[in-house]
This record gives sequence, C-alpha cells and structure tokens, in this order.
Amino acid sequence: MNRSFLDRIVAGEILVADGAMGTQLMERGLPAGACPEEWNLSRPRDLEEIARLYLEAGAQVIQTNTFGGSPLKLAKYDLDSRCEEINRAAVAAVRAAVGKDAFVSGSCGPTGCTLKPYGDTEPAAVADGFARQSGALIEAGVDVICVETMTDLVEATLAVKAAKAISRDLPVMATMTFDRTPRGFFTIMGVDIPSAVAGLAAAGADLVGSNCGNGSGNMVLIARELRAGTDLPLVIQANAGLPELQGDRVVYGESPEFMAEKARQLVASGVSVVGGCCGTTPAHIAALRQALQPARQ
Repeated sequence: MNRSFLDRIVAGEILVADGAMGTQLMERGLPAGACPEEWNLSRPRDLEEIARLYLEAGAQVIQTNTFGGSPLKLAKYDLDSRCEEINRAAVAAVRAAVGKDAFVSGSCGPTGCTLKPYGDTEPAAVADGFARQSGALIEAGVDVICVETMTDLVEATLAVKAAKAISRDLPVMATMTFDRTPRGFFTIMGVDIPSAVAGLAAAGADLVGSNCGNGSGNMVLIARELRAGTDLPLVIQANAGLPELQGDRVVYGESPEFMAEKARQLVASGVSVVGGCCGTTPAHIAALRQALQPARQ
C-alpha cells in the first residue's frame, strides 16, 4: 500500500476489511472445540488461502488468525508457551498471501477470563498477556492492531494500552460488541456506547467501533450513536444477520446484496472501515467493495 493506514483514513478513503475467519476454518475441517490458532503452526497454507480469497474479493484490511492468541486464552489448550510463535506465524501467513497489496490487521480478542472484582483474574495478568501478544504481532510486521469483540471496557483498554506501550505510532482499532435492549445498546458487561467511546479513546485507540453480535441494520444504528460520541474514525464489522440453527447447521441470513446496501448507510453515518464478522464470506466482501467503490479515492 503506497500510503499508511491512518494516512488513507485521514484523507477520507473508505477501506473495506475482510469477513469471518472461523467459518472459513470450519469449512476446511477445524473440529468443534479445537484451537483455531494452532493452525497457524500446523496448517499455514490454509490461512494463506483464506487471506488470498479475501484479497481477491477486494478486502484492503485482512486479519490474522490470532483472535484467541493471548497467552491466557491459549492456556486453555496448553499453548500459552507458544504465544509468540503462534502470533508471528499468523502474520507471516497473511503477508505471504497479500504482500503489500493489503494492510495486515493483528486481531486481539478477549482472553475469556473475568477480571477481578467480578472474577478471579488479575488485571495485571491480562495486561501482561496482551503485551506478549501485541509485541509478537508488531515484531512480525502488522500494519494495525485490532482489539475486537470486547464486552468488558477494562479488558479492552488494557489491550489498547498494551499495544500503544509497545508502539505509540502503530494504529490501533478497538471494537466492542453491543446487544440491543429496551434501554439502548449495551455490552453484556453493561457498557453503553458513550462510555465505550470515551474509554477506548482515553486508552489511545485511533479508531473505535463495533463488531459481532448484530446484523447490518442494528450496526447502522450503532454507527450513528458512535459518531455522535466521537470524532475518531469508525470501524464496523457486522454479522451476516443473527445465527439460526437449520438442522445441524448454523446459518446466517443476510445476503451479500443486503449487507452491501447497509454498507452504504454505514458510510453515510461516518464509518471509515467496513467489513464483516460471523457468517460473512468472500462473496459478502466482494459485494461491499463493489457497493463502496464510488466512496473510494
């Protein structure tokens, strides 16, 4: 890419991100309950293929397979000692597929632990874990860190601060997952959108937003509320609708065309990075790219 990630955002360009990772891995045989990040070591060619498919669909920001790459999450599979190796391998797989034709986004998801005083995990242990993960991702050459699918604002801010402590200049996107309630949008930990925006911005996030948990329609509403609370660039990655069980299969009902139409509304609401989350495929991303083509510079 001939200009940096933030330079292009500041210049007013709308960037298209990729779609779901988990469904792509499952299509290739990832068993239920297995560690997705272990494939970074054992099946890197599959990750290269996924990245290449999203690149060919038009994605300009492509994630690493490191959503559960923090040592606290990897410990559930006895892989915490290989945290750095796993994260570096994920970056190498994406870079091998996309070269400099897309930005590589280092995914940092929740640890799966509940922090004190609500749970038994020390915040310092969470901070140290995110520092290990971010350090490995940054050393391996990501273009941006994406702290995503967060519901606990404390955990989200620890992740953002960990990345910024390692590299002040590397952009950090931070997105939280909200549920629609009669009182408005809240995370399952009770965080509303204004509080999320303020906390993430104070921690040093360069872009804020939301991913997962909602289809495109709700995400338009979330984007408008985000824009009302901050001047920071926004990122939205919606699910392809809400999951429905059909037989033994989980199905997401939003078509690529439907998501593409909603993507135009997201951009009109002030979103700078638009991609997909659960249930989205390269076909969804291709439709987003086509729909947003006039918005690109």
